Amino acid sequence: MGPLQVCAVYVLLSACTGGTLSDRGDEPIQEDKDVLVLTESNFDRALKLHSLLLVHFYAPLSGESLGSILEFAKAAGELKEADSDVKLGGLDVTKHKDLAKTLNVTTVPSLRLYLSGDKYDPVHCPALKSSTSILTWLKRRKGPSADLITDLSQLEKFAAEEDLIILGLFKDVEVGAVEVFYEVAADVADLPFGVTGSEQVFSKYGRTEDSVLLLRKLKMAEQFEMTSATAKDDVVHFIRIHEMPLVTEYNGKTSSKILSSVVQNHLILFMDKAEKQFKQTHRAFKSTAKEFRGKVLFVVIDTGEPRNGRIMEYFRVRKEDAPLVRMVNLTDSFQYQLPSDLLDVQSFASFIESYLQGNAKPKLQSEPIPDGWDTQPVKELVGINFERVAFNHNKNVLILFYAPWSAESRALFPLWEDLAEHFGESEDVVVAKIDLTANDVNIRMIDRYPCVKVFPAVYSERVVSYSGEMKLEPIAEFVNAEREHAKVEKAKEEIERKKYLDAQKEAAKDEL
Repeated sequence: MGPLQVCAVYVLLSACTGGTLSDRGDEPIQEDKDVLVLTESNFDRALKLHSLLLVHFYAPLSGESLGSILEFAKAAGELKEADSDVKLGGLDVTKHKDLAKTLNVTTVPSLRLYLSGDKYDPVHCPALKSSTSILTWLKRRKGPSADLITDLSQLEKFAAEEDLIILGLFKDVEVGAVEVFYEVAADVADLPFGVTGSEQVFSKYGRTEDSVLLLRKLKMAEQFEMTSATAKDDVVHFIRIHEMPLVTEYNGKTSSKILSSVVQNHLILFMDKAEKQFKQTHRAFKSTAKEFRGKVLFVVIDTGEPRNGRIMEYFRVRKEDAPLVRMVNLTDSFQYQLPSDLLDVQSFASFIESYLQGNAKPKLQSEPIPDGWDTQPVKELVGINFERVAFNHNKNVLILFYAPWSAESRALFPLWEDLAEHFGESEDVVVAKIDLTANDVNIRMIDRYPCVKVFPAVYSERVVSYSGEMKLEPIAEFVNAEREHAKVEKAKEEIERKKYLDAQKEAAKDEL
C-alpha cells in the first residue's frame, strides 16, 4: 500500500471515529483497530486504566507517520490476540497540540511507554519501524533481552535463519559489562541478540576479552571490545554503523534499513546488474566503501529491475541515464551527481571528498538562466527556459543534449559553433545546447548523452531525434528537411485551427 493509499485509509478511519468520542469518564475510550484513540480529555483516564500503555504520537498526514500508523495498529492487534497486559494508544498531535506540548513531545512520530500511570516519566522508545520490532522491544523489556548461547551447536541453530546476529562474548553473563549489552539488546529491537560465556565460542572467534561481534552466517564481520567504561550509545553506534554490508542493494527487504540508517550520506550507484561492466564497477564501489565506512552508506539500485521503477522515478533517473552515481543526504532534498563517466575508485573517492568538504555542486531541476544566453550564436538553455525556446512554433530548434564531463559531448561543441554559423542568416533556425545532467526537461528522453534533437516549427509539440553522422553537412541536411516538412505540417495545422475557431464563433452566435 502506497503513502497516498495509507493516507486515504487513515483519513477514512478518522472520519468514522472522529465525531463519536465522548468526554464522559464513565464511557469506554474509543478504539481504532485495537488502538486507543487518545485525546486531551481521556489521556489521564487511559493512564489509570492501563498500567502499561505504549503511546504513538503522530501527525496523520506526515510522510513519516503514515507507515508507522499501520504498523502500530498491527502490533496492537497481535498484543490483543495474545491477551497481553500492554495496551497501545495513539495521539494525533495536530489535534491535541496543548497536550503534546505539556508532555514535551518534540519528535513525530515517536513512541513512549507509560508505566503505572506516571504521566511525566515515560520510557522513551527507540525508532521502531515495524510491528515486529515493537513487539520485540516490549518482549525484551519484560524478559531476557538476549538469548543465552551455551555452546557452538546452539549458536549454529541460533544463526541459521538470520543474515546478521549480534553476539556478546562475556566471561560473566550476569553482571558487569554484559549489563550494558543487555540494555543495548533491549533497545535495538530489529536485530537478533545472543550472549555467551562459552569457551568454545571465545576460542572459535579468537577472543580473550569481553566483546560484541557482528556475525554474518557465523562469520565474524566486525568486532567491538567491551570495557567497564563502555557506554550504551557507543555500542549502539557501532552496531548501526556496521549492521549493513559495505554495499547494500536496494530492494523491498533492505529499503527500510537504508532509510533508517544512522549514516545520512548515501552514495547510490544506478546500474543494470546485467551489464558486462557491472562486476568491475561494483568491485571499485565496494573497495571505496571501506575507506568511508561510517561517513557514507553505499547503495546499489539495479536499473534493470522493473520493481525499482518507483525509486528511480523519485530520483528522476531514467534507465537510459545509467550507469551513474549520485550522492544524497536524507536530511535535505539535494542530490549531487558524480561529474565523470569513469566509475573507478579514484573517481568515487574524489567525489566523496569533494562532497564531504562542501565543494560539490548540487544537481538542480534547473540552473539559473545564464546572462546573455540568447546573444551568443549557440544558445545555452537551462530547465527554466527550455520549453519556451524548444516549442516555439515559429522556430526550428536544433538542440544538443550533453554532459559537461563527457569527452564525447565536449567534442561536439566546435561542431555546434559551426552549425550556428551555418544557420546564422536563417531567421527560422535556432542552434542550442543544454546540460542534461544539471537541468530537467519535460520530454521523453530515451537516448544517453550526447544526443541531438530537432524541434520543428509547428504548433504541436513535436520532437525528432537525429541518429546520423556527427558532421556539419548531414546534420544541416537533416535540419533543412525538417524545416520543409514543418512548413507543410504547419499549413495543415493552420487550416485545422481556422476550422476550430470558426466553429467556436458559430457556437457563440447560437448561444446568443
